[in-house]
Amino acid sequence: MFGADKGTADLLDGKRLHIGIVQARFNEAITDALFSACQAELLALGVHEKNIAHVKVPGALEVPLALQAMAELDEYDALIALGCIIRGETYHFELVANESGAGVTRVALDHQIPIANAILTTENEAQALARQIDKGRDAARVAVEMALVLDRIG
Repeated sequence: MFGADKGTADLLDGKRLHIGIVQARFNEAITDALFSACQAELLALGVHEKNIAHVKVPGALEVPLALQAMAELDEYDALIALGCIIRGETYHFELVANESGAGVTRVALDHQIPIANAILTTENEAQALARQIDKGRDAARVAVEMALVLDRIG
């Protein structure tokens, strides 16, 4: 829910983390803003710029495959999926939203790696624009927090 209380996390210290980001180019102005906000938040959380890998793929359906390739390298503590799917006039929106989301989740579970899913699914461009900065920041915070949580679990 937009504006929901997300609770507070313990101090998030990302200075020893390696983070991989996969960004879909479709709706690129929005995904570029997602990436900029995400990267800025990662840096603010202490993740070193040299420890942030960033790749672009054509669209949301290609994101899971790139995430899988990064996960298989076993070099990252967490991954981040960035994209933007805006509803159109056909069923294509549901297909892309459902399949990209399921693919991201499958990669996370199959590889036991946290993946912050910031593939926006909105009714229109205005909703995407309203969410691009906050969701980019949220993705960075989720990735760092979950990497730290999994590290504590062992």
